[in-house]
Amino acid sequence: MARIVLVSFRLGGTDGVAIESAKWILALRSLGHSVRTVAGEGVAEVIIPSLAIEATITTSIQELEDAFANADLVIVENLASLPLNLDAREVLSHVLKGRCALFHHHDLPWQRPHLAHLEGPRDEPLWRHVTINELSRLELRERGIEAVTIMNSFDCEPVRGRRDSTRLTLDVDTRTLILMPSRGLPRKNVAGALALCEALGAVFWLLGPAEDGYESTLEELIESASVEVRRGLPEGFDVNDAYAACDLVVMPSTWEGFGNPVLESVTHRRPLALYPYPVACEIIDFGFRFFDLGDVVAIKSFLENPDYELYAHNLSIALEHFNIASLPARLSDLLNSMSIH
Repeated sequence: MARIVLVSFRLGGTDGVAIESAKWILALRSLGHSVRTVAGEGVAEVIIPSLAIEATITTSIQELEDAFANADLVIVENLASLPLNLDAREVLSHVLKGRCALFHHHDLPWQRPHLAHLEGPRDEPLWRHVTINELSRLELRERGIEAVTIMNSFDCEPVRGRRDSTRLTLDVDTRTLILMPSRGLPRKNVAGALALCEALGAVFWLLGPAEDGYESTLEELIESASVEVRRGLPEGFDVNDAYAACDLVVMPSTWEGFGNPVLESVTHRRPLALYPYPVACEIIDFGFRFFDLGDVVAIKSFLENPDYELYAHNLSIALEHFNIASLPARLSDLLNSMSIH
């Protein structure tokens, strides 16, 4: 079996890259491969602070050489996709030349307006590339890099959360509770979620923190909103409880590399109000039935008279196309194509 090193800006967190990396690690280990984790911050077997997104120190070539020693394959999780730490990316590219490497691209620079002027991923003969959506695969092809698409995968029978006790702790009684299970960022379009809550007279629950300097803007949005707002997970509760407690999931983002809450709403059997960002349209094309963010009449009607067949319909598609149980086989096929055994 192969000796694999997986490297990222950060691991062990609640962001999409960290969550999907953890799924890959479990799948690879289930296949018998050894996986050593390396990250700039978070939870990893090897922490190299210079790899973190906001690092101010130079990455040491020797440190990376030591971290990758004896590896049959290095998997790079977004560190070479988004140019958020240019020094680390340069050193990583240097160290990986002539090595077998797999680049797992969750986002690409031209997909973010403030990064569009920076260089995208590079390629070498022994490198392979995986994207999490077809849009990114085709955009890489236009730039001379061939990739395969492996969309994110999900536990289709997640732990059932504690609805009543969570709602009691949040003090929402019988009111409609709308969950936005993401961080506060400009592209997450919190204003769109608040507008829906106002139209429905619902309580708004933002699960994640504000990041990237969005704190003051988020505070202003919340202060000017005419709805009650809840922030973060109460102590002792988890994301399964959050999905169980809510009546509707809202995903108002204008851009996501994938958007895990879209499928999580399906696996937790909750209706979803969605802004049709580009990759969301790819997901919808599998046959899912979601509500448009602005379709207040239809959403209100569903909340008053739920159609449980919708949940069954969506879940059947998730089981067929996004089931985490099939991830080991997909990764096995990918590694076999690279002659990694």
